[in-house]
Amino acid sequence: MSHRLKIAGWVAVGAVAGALTTVQLQAVARNTLAPLPLEELQQLAAVFGMVKTDYVEPVDEKQLISDAITGMVASLDPHSQYFDKKSFKEFREGTSGRFVGVGIEITMEDGLVKVVTPIEDSPAFRAGLKSGDLITKIDDTAVKGLSINDAVKLMRGEPRTKVLLTIFRKDENRSFPVTITREEIKTQSVKTKLVEPGYAWVRVSQFQDRTIEDFSRKVEALYKEDPKLKGVVLDLRNDPGGLLDAAVALSAAFLPENVTVVSTNGQLADSKSIYTAAPQHYLRRGGTDPIKRLTENTKGVLKTVPLVVLVNEGSASASEIVAGALQDHKRAKILGSQTFGKGSVQTVRPLGPDTGLKLTTARYYTPSGKSIQATGIVPDVMVDETLEGNVFAALRTREADLQKHLGNGNGAKATEQPMTDAERAAEQLREQEREQARKRLEEESRKNPGQRLVPEFGSEKDFQLQQALNQLKGRPVMVSKTLTERPLEKKEN
Repeated sequence: MSHRLKIAGWVAVGAVAGALTTVQLQAVARNTLAPLPLEELQQLAAVFGMVKTDYVEPVDEKQLISDAITGMVASLDPHSQYFDKKSFKEFREGTSGRFVGVGIEITMEDGLVKVVTPIEDSPAFRAGLKSGDLITKIDDTAVKGLSINDAVKLMRGEPRTKVLLTIFRKDENRSFPVTITREEIKTQSVKTKLVEPGYAWVRVSQFQDRTIEDFSRKVEALYKEDPKLKGVVLDLRNDPGGLLDAAVALSAAFLPENVTVVSTNGQLADSKSIYTAAPQHYLRRGGTDPIKRLTENTKGVLKTVPLVVLVNEGSASASEIVAGALQDHKRAKILGSQTFGKGSVQTVRPLGPDTGLKLTTARYYTPSGKSIQATGIVPDVMVDETLEGNVFAALRTREADLQKHLGNGNGAKATEQPMTDAERAAEQLREQEREQARKRLEEESRKNPGQRLVPEFGSEKDFQLQQALNQLKGRPVMVSKTLTERPLEKKEN
């Protein structure tokens, strides 16, 4: 496997390795340990002592230990991670769908922060920020030259603190300051709309704490708007995953009760599990059942309505669980391109009040018993992202491209066999396609500065959505002439 793939950030598809996590949250640490390798631990202590006493400058002991733990866990696979105080807080915010900030979805344009949309009823929404506004300064810091992550950090903060944003509004050709008071923001991971009478588009962008409640509420509203649904498109493109119970619950909305959604298998007894489309496998203690309410209020329409699921290279983890379950039970047609291939489960265990460990504890398997680790879900119908083809798909990193990725679990370990000549040739071809896509992206960006290079999901120009509607209506679908299944590959020793 080539180690030259350093282009994940070129296309913002959400498939960043650190965000791709099907998570089970557990608070109980293991109380049984295997015998410790004393000689190696003595070496570790000796190195720690030498660094502390002999290094050219004084070192922070706690930071040394934290870095040692970070390195140990990072050597396992791309998804295991040690959380220090700061990263643990950020992780919890990511899975909860809550954070403290101003409440805007953003992107970068010409080196400035561009408002994609203000979140409904957020401080930014109430302050009158609009889609397309450019943020040029955050307090006294010029945005030009900042990364998007740096800009986000400046806008986030403690509740009830103020931040001064300088806004440039293109259509009014003016700049003006806006002072916004930060507050807790609840992000929306579900979008819905009636594309046309009888046909609904339901997009799930991430599986968070509130995803299923939002999904149920919004689909109920769709049903009230048009009870005579003829077809639904479930859009999981660029959905990087999230919480396992949310994936099981979403699958249960479309499947018969008690059928298998996903199974997991690992070393520990509690990592060997079968999750079915039943409340006990997705409800948390004391919670109400939004899926039961949805089924009752919509007269079970989601159990029978024709269904198409859209996926792409950015669909990972929890979104692959859903796609795999619906495909195996023949409940839906899967359209798009082969998914990311992140078929592992991470368990998060607190190590104290402010730190934690996210550890890969199992692989997951579709209802038919297939592991999709490093392979992904192969669509029933391969469809390009635009009429012109898959413009920049070659730039999107997949699980099999990540260093130290976990093997598939079927048969011999992936690390035991070198790549064949055919596999080397396939990898070289992919490198050529990536280089061509890089050049095309640079050229298109120069020609059309600030313009979307791929149509917005759910828009009238969304080619894959139009093909999904054709599938639902029994019309011809423009099948890709270039997309092919990417098989499981062996990693080089």
